Amino acid sequence: MNVVRRVFWFLNRFFMVPAYRLGLAWLICNPIAGYIMVIKNTGRKSGKLYFTPTNYAILNGNVYCLSGFGRKAHWYLNLKAHPQVELLLPGRAISGIMEEVTDPEEALVVIKQVFRNAGFAGFFEGYNPHTAPDAKFKQTLEQAPVLRIVPVGIGSGPMDAGGWHWITGALLTLAIILTLVL
Repeated sequence: MNVVRRVFWFLNRFFMVPAYRLGLAWLICNPIAGYIMVIKNTGRKSGKLYFTPTNYAILNGNVYCLSGFGRKAHWYLNLKAHPQVELLLPGRAISGIMEEVTDPEEALVVIKQVFRNAGFAGFFEGYNPHTAPDAKFKQTLEQAPVLRIVPVGIGSGPMDAGGWHWITGALLTLAIILTLVL
């Protein structure tokens, strides 16, 4: 695993996923840090539940993302094997069916928006996503498949049964009690 992938793995596993499961995504997502969702997907071999943070865009009632590490990324292969997913968005949770976008025009519109929504991470490809010509985005499309998640219902979010948001309230209450006592 190269250094960039290790850094993303560490940040995703120990910061992004816990923050989303605690219901704190609204504190993280903004135009500078980027807009990120967490995909709850099933392992193609293990059957285990995995949580994968990724930048996204909402267009025409669908949620889109890219497989930034290409068609060999484990989470991409998991989605191909089990296309029914749940998404933890900053303000809601939905369930949906993943499809790969095959229309080049749709893919171009989507990739531009995803990179613009990515905040500082949108510049990782070596160009400004707000001013770059279409040719730059098309080069990225050769390596990074565009995925469309078509919503089919609501998902279980951090404030629902099994979510972690209760911990936030408990810690806040404890902090208030300690402040008043001390």
